Amino acid sequence: MIENALQIRLKQALAAADLSAAAVSLKARLGKGVVGDILSGKSANPGIETLRAIARALDCDLAELVADAPGALRGGRRIVLVIGGGIAAYKSLDLIRRLGERSVSVRPVMTKAAQEFVTPLAVGALSSGRVFTELFDREDEQDVGHIRIAREAEAIVVAPATADLMARMASGRADDLATAVLLATRAPVLLAPAMNPAMWASHATQRNVATLRADGVRFVGPNSGEMAERGELGIGRMAEPLEIVSALGALFGSSALAGKHVIVTSGPTHEPIDPVRYLANRSSGRQGHAIAEAAARAGAKVTLVSGPVALPDPFGVKTVHVETAAEMLAAVEKALPADVAVMAAAVADWRADNPAASKIKKSGGSRPPALALAENPDILATIARNRDRRPTLVVGFAAETNDLLANARKKLAAKGADWIVANDVSAEGGVMGGEDNTVHIITADGVEDWPKMTKTVVADRLVARIAEALAQ
Repeated sequence: MIENALQIRLKQALAAADLSAAAVSLKARLGKGVVGDILSGKSANPGIETLRAIARALDCDLAELVADAPGALRGGRRIVLVIGGGIAAYKSLDLIRRLGERSVSVRPVMTKAAQEFVTPLAVGALSSGRVFTELFDREDEQDVGHIRIAREAEAIVVAPATADLMARMASGRADDLATAVLLATRAPVLLAPAMNPAMWASHATQRNVATLRADGVRFVGPNSGEMAERGELGIGRMAEPLEIVSALGALFGSSALAGKHVIVTSGPTHEPIDPVRYLANRSSGRQGHAIAEAAARAGAKVTLVSGPVALPDPFGVKTVHVETAAEMLAAVEKALPADVAVMAAAVADWRADNPAASKIKKSGGSRPPALALAENPDILATIARNRDRRPTLVVGFAAETNDLLANARKKLAAKGADWIVANDVSAEGGVMGGEDNTVHIITADGVEDWPKMTKTVVADRLVARIAEALAQ
């Protein structure tokens, strides 16, 4: 195996006496499993957050690790970089440099507003080529230049993606070169939003983001932090150039699960009490949706069976929307056969035995009506025990508030699953509805403890493990 820069630095850290503290820090931050996977070459893509933790522990340049990390963006790609008009446009210069270091060909397109922040001269010097700025350019448009630019790109990155530019993309505008190229392209598009936190949080911007996601556009960021305006703090900072490079590498995907069918369940279920009330839980669906998206990026055919969530359907995934546990089970069984089933949904254990046909009214002074409950079908156990069409690998989730590992082990045995992903959903942890997760993988061989990570990183790592298991 040819070692990459990341593996070499890790081995140095684990072997050298003067870096022993860094090695301890690494294992504490990431867990021994992550370090071992990277050293052995098993890790499909450590992810930018893992790489950042490694760089901090080793006190080295993140760029050194990203340049040759497993799953990193490789040379020879042809990228169109659309630079929008915002103060973060200065970061596009570093992004061009980072892409050039990886032998990625960058063809820049600048909006008129972008030229107020950085000059075409500076952009052209770094990209070593022409900078395109005008839709009605007599020389370029002799061969319909905006279509040529759109068709020759393997991917388009928009950085910074301003609120105005995203609004014009969402409405299908094509009144300048940038939007015309974006409308004409068949290549994947990656946006790196950058704007004031109030603009990002506005209903109009979030509607546009949802529309773009539904159209298959991918996003990196925005990050939280200080803005260019004095005293402004919040979500709206453009992702750092190396984060964009990492996201671009992920955009091209891998083939680890090519030819495999993966079923994922996600979100809560809503069990009606009457036409306006229901039994539910606090699940946001973020973890399940992230797993479905990660599996699709790994080349799998993915069927996502989702309960009611406030999330857009993941790109490249067939999404089936359901409300109740019974509907979810029916949708999962209909999606079989499959190679993998990841049952990440927080399915309600009970439902109202006899839901009322009309709204239940309260009467002054009378006691509340009795609510009779019936047990819902056990989706995980049903799929794991399906003798005729059981997936090769069945992964369940255990969301617990106490005795986490003991309860997860019991669930593994009782349900017939191959793995259980256990997480503590106590209110103080903020897992349900939050961005982060701390999970433990329980198998017949034992327990693997993972450190706290974002749900996206958890999903990437879980999918990598699934691919390894299927390959054995």
